[in-house]
Amino acid sequence: MSTYNYTRRDFLETIGLGAAVLAVPGCANAFQVFGDKGSRPNIILIMADDMGYSDIGCYGGEIHTPNLDKLAAAGLRLTQFYNTARCCPTRASLMTGLYAHQTGVGLMMSDRGFDAYRGDLNNRCVTIAEVLKQAGYATYMSGKWHVTRHRGPEGPKHNWPRQRGFDRFFGTIHGAGSFYDPCSLTRDNTQIPPDSDDFYYTNAISDNAVKFISDHKSGNGDKPFFMYVAYTAPHWPMHALPEDIAKYKGRYAKGWDALRAERHKRMIEMGIVDAKWKLTPRDEGVSAWKDAKDKAWQLRRMEVYAAMVDCLDQGVGHIVSELKRTGNLDNTLILFLADNGGCAEEHGSRSPIKPDPSEKVVLKPMGRNELQTEMRPPVTRDGRPVRVGEGVMPGPADTYIAYGKPWANASNTPFRRYKHWIHEGGISTPLIAHWPEGIKVRNELRRQPGHVIDIMATCIDVAGAEYPREYKGHKLTPVEGKSLVPAFENKPIEREALYWEHHGNRGIRQGKWKLVAWAEQPWELYNLEADRTELKDLTQKYPQKVEKLKAMYESWAKRCGVQPWPMKKDSKKQ
Repeated sequence: MSTYNYTRRDFLETIGLGAAVLAVPGCANAFQVFGDKGSRPNIILIMADDMGYSDIGCYGGEIHTPNLDKLAAAGLRLTQFYNTARCCPTRASLMTGLYAHQTGVGLMMSDRGFDAYRGDLNNRCVTIAEVLKQAGYATYMSGKWHVTRHRGPEGPKHNWPRQRGFDRFFGTIHGAGSFYDPCSLTRDNTQIPPDSDDFYYTNAISDNAVKFISDHKSGNGDKPFFMYVAYTAPHWPMHALPEDIAKYKGRYAKGWDALRAERHKRMIEMGIVDAKWKLTPRDEGVSAWKDAKDKAWQLRRMEVYAAMVDCLDQGVGHIVSELKRTGNLDNTLILFLADNGGCAEEHGSRSPIKPDPSEKVVLKPMGRNELQTEMRPPVTRDGRPVRVGEGVMPGPADTYIAYGKPWANASNTPFRRYKHWIHEGGISTPLIAHWPEGIKVRNELRRQPGHVIDIMATCIDVAGAEYPREYKGHKLTPVEGKSLVPAFENKPIEREALYWEHHGNRGIRQGKWKLVAWAEQPWELYNLEADRTELKDLTQKYPQKVEKLKAMYESWAKRCGVQPWPMKKDSKKQ
């Protein structure tokens, strides 16, 4: 491949960074990985929310995802890529190339009194948008932000997307909400109500991403762009359009046990998982399908979930079509992933139905320009009460429930556990990489372990950018991730280890070895080459390996500000 026709120093001087930059460990010479035309690629990161490892077609799922499947067939799939097991920490790591604790987002969106747990990106990190903007990229975002605790319409807004490097933004600052009337809906720095009676958030995210590409072509056609498309699908509530739900009517009639077996078989046939990794037993608290109560309701929950993923895929198709129309597809690196594993939370799904269906409830409709400030709205915009409870049939705007633990167990086939946990079901994600001018092979798998901290380094690598030592007068934490470009070329990614901690759940992976534990529970040791489904604990057989990995984890935790669990809330709050 041809090289960029500036020297590295010439390029840095041109964008005003001079020598005040840090090399990114693990990156190839970025100027050697551009496409054949010698131009820097556009970069689009697309993230699903609460989607399991096996949900999409190219990873063994039955959900109709032809657009993602086409990207995979024309590119690469990584089979051992990891997130951080939860939405906001993953987003913080994805955007900064650091472990979430290093960014101030070690838990969720509240200030717990420790620097690693402020619930707000700190000034010792930079976002991909901030780095690439300095390297001459236009920067756009459509979708969920969720890396600041400040989400009110009046601010403060120092950690909103426009203040963290994005030229344009449409989406939500908060982490969840109705798909028909999401809270904290924002354009640039102004919060707005839905703009139409048929508003549906997944489609709005896709439509705004398409518009950003179109507007870029007409206004900045010769400039590369970076775009972050962060869907909220298929996170609860289970909201989907009737025409999408209809596609899955009856599809799940055999239940979750049959679904797990079907997916596992396909995953083995596709090479996504090894046949020697046994399918995990049905998880604790999940009944056999034959014993499940209210099967019609259970089926509807999964039908709506599938419809949500389907609609997301349609949006990806619209984005790809606009890239083709504008002549940008061949030299655009598209990366698709999920922020955590399938979600076992039963949000809104376990109480009796509320409001009581036998009671006549009359509520005042919302005003046309009234902002939605509640994650779970008490009322639809046209005045209907929003219903929760076991038996509420999901899909419409006046419902607010989750798809539940049994279906999440199927989403994470063949692995153990879910979102929140550091076992493979909580942290494993698809990663599709599509870049015709930069990735020459087609429809291949890559088995090198990777992590969301690697996305920053990858973007820097392919864009010919540099990671600054300082930004706006603040010294930065050196980037932790490694470029994935070697993996694209089927070369190893050299690193010491990968680390995780969330809610006291913790883990370390070094090579084939993984040490993992639930909060306040003993460590478990697994050989992931032989047993990635984590069914054979080897702590008794390899005590020295346990001690070595445990010491490495504790050193990392101390370096990153990880607090012991249960954490003392507000013990040092400032």
